[in-house]
Order: sequence, then structure tokens, then C-alpha cells
Amino acid sequence: MKILITTDLFTTTTNGVVTSVRNLYEELKEKGHDVRILTLSEGKESYKEDHVYFIKSASLGFIYPDVRMPLSYRSGLIQELIDWKPDVVHSQCEFFSFQFAQRIAKLTGAPIVHTYHTLYEQYVTYVVPSKFIGKQVVRQFSRHRLKKVKMVIAPTSKVEDALREYGVKTEIQVVPSGISLEQHHYRMSKEERSEKRRELGIPENHNVLLNLGRLGTEKNLGELLDYFAEALRHNANLTFMIVGDGPDKENLERKALELGIAGHVIFTGMVEPKEVQKYYQLADVFVNASTSETQGLTYIEAAANGLPLLCRKDPCLNDVIKDGVNGYEYNNEKEFIEKLTDILMNTEWRKEASEQSEKIAESFGKEHFVESVETIYERVSQKS
Repeated sequence: MKILITTDLFTTTTNGVVTSVRNLYEELKEKGHDVRILTLSEGKESYKEDHVYFIKSASLGFIYPDVRMPLSYRSGLIQELIDWKPDVVHSQCEFFSFQFAQRIAKLTGAPIVHTYHTLYEQYVTYVVPSKFIGKQVVRQFSRHRLKKVKMVIAPTSKVEDALREYGVKTEIQVVPSGISLEQHHYRMSKEERSEKRRELGIPENHNVLLNLGRLGTEKNLGELLDYFAEALRHNANLTFMIVGDGPDKENLERKALELGIAGHVIFTGMVEPKEVQKYYQLADVFVNASTSETQGLTYIEAAANGLPLLCRKDPCLNDVIKDGVNGYEYNNEKEFIEKLTDILMNTEWRKEASEQSEKIAESFGKEHFVESVETIYERVSQKS
């Protein structure tokens, strides 16, 4: 099949959308499909690299880092894609690139499949000060956009439920976004792990809590710092390693100082995607307090690296955390401290949880993901 993927983000950042798009693109090509990507460039020039088409754009970083808007909706590159006549257009973002998807689909007769990656209600305060008004805008905007597609892919039932609550009538299929498991099968040697921990200043006798991802207010990392400060009162041999970067980093660093725990908190900044598995393996427990995730690929990556998970209760974790088997969900500080203590005190359970995490992660391989998406492409093509 000829498949066009449209996305606002492809090279500008590493996040769940970019990871999902890259895995989809690579796996579809591996299966013999003719796949092209239409995205926004990082500058004021349009160009093409292999099968990726970049449309000139301008930064909207004052709204949120890495957000860009196209400077033109008319381009010879767009016409080239229209002449190519895709069988399916798979849109990955609701904003700017969606308009390209809509135009190309209209002129070629190709159906649009749309993956709804992000629950914008958690992000809307970056743009609209009133959370109530922002939510109404998100709901109306989502209904309007999704009227125009043949099928919506939701990464979890959490997203499907939200869209139904918005009043979306389009057919929705739940398809978990897959990850490339190969790099997460790598295991550091004990010597390599010890050396890397020394380089980062982690004492030998410390247990390490890890959070990996974008540092934005919607990720609720301030809560984890508060809870970690309380955990240190019970157990001083702890280090909290925060891997990633984002608009909230300075606030979080300041908060760690104010709480008096900066000596136990390591901010590594961004790390190379090809190196992330090493950072997971430096840790003993993966922790997360976000309720903004639609699936949370970092949870799955952590599980693939054999970590037990301790995360704020959220519907997106229904298939990722089996309570008491490979981790725990918590609702408040008391539960967080109790579960963390249980995890760290029970070495034998941690070993079993590690094995269970790895097994659970296997079901989220990108091969299963792409097979499900292929089936959807075939369905919508037959309906067109």
C-alpha cells in the first residue's frame, strides 16, 4: 500500500508521538509498504530527505517548546504527494499537519486514519489561563477534527473513553503504540553498571528511583520530589535520578533545593535515545506521578528493562502494571511510601517483579502494533 503519515513532530524532539511514528514508519517499510512522511521543518525552508517531506515552518516556542506552525500550505512537495496518490493518509497530530492530511485526502480520495495521542486537557493552561474554558475548547476542537476521519486509533481505553465523553461519534479502535524492544534487551554488566553509577555520583549503597521523560508541569514531578523528601526521612540511602529536559526543569531544581534534598537528586538532562536503556538499568525502581499520559511509552520501556514500577494510579496503566506482580499504583503519599518500602525491603520480590515486567513488555512490541494498524488500513480502504 501507499501510506502517507502526517505529523507535526518527527525530528524536533523525542517523545511518545515521535517514537510511535518512527516505529510505524520503519516497520511498515520493512513489510514492503511504500511509506512517506509529511512533517514540519525546523526552519524556513521546505525540503525532502529520502521519503520524508519537510514543510517550512516557524517556531511557536513561546506557547510550548518544539511547537511549530507551517509558513505555507501550498508547496511543490504537497503537489508531489497528491500526484503520488496515497491509498491511506495516517494523521498523527490534530493541529497543523492535519490540514495537510485533509487536503491531500480530499484531492486523492484517500481515507484518513487518525491516532489521537494526547489528552490536551492536561496541557491547555499553556495557552488558555482558564482550565474550564480550555477544556471546552479541547472538546469542541476534537469533535470537529475527528468528524473528518474514517477511523480513530486510541492508544488505550483511557483515550477512547475521553473521546466518547467529548461526543466523538467516529469509530474508534484501541491499538497500543508499540516500542522497539531490541535495544531494551541489552543488559549492562555489573562492572559497567557500577562504573556508570560512580560517574553520576551515586553511592554504592543507595537504591535509585528513576523518572525518565519530558520535564513539564503536566508530568507532576513536583509531587514525586515531595514524596521523595518524605521517603528520605525513612531511608537515607536513596537517590532520585531524573532523566530528561523540559520547561519545568529549573522549577524542579529549585524545589529540590528548597526541600533540602538536592544532594540526593540527580538531573541528568537529555540523553541520547540509543543510550536510554542504560539509564533504566542504573535504577532499582521506576517512579511516575503523571496522569496526563495516554499510554506512557516510558512505563513500557522501564518494564522492558526489568524495573518494578511505582506509579500514580491511572487508567493508562491497566495493562502495564499488575499490582503486586511487577509493581504498584498509589493514590497518595502514604501509599507511595508504604509501597516503596515494600519494594526496597523485599529483594526476592524485586527479582520476580523484574522478570514479570520483562514478560509484560513483550506484548507491546512494535510488530504487534503495526499488524493491528495494517488491518485498520485494509478496513478503511475497503469502505472508501
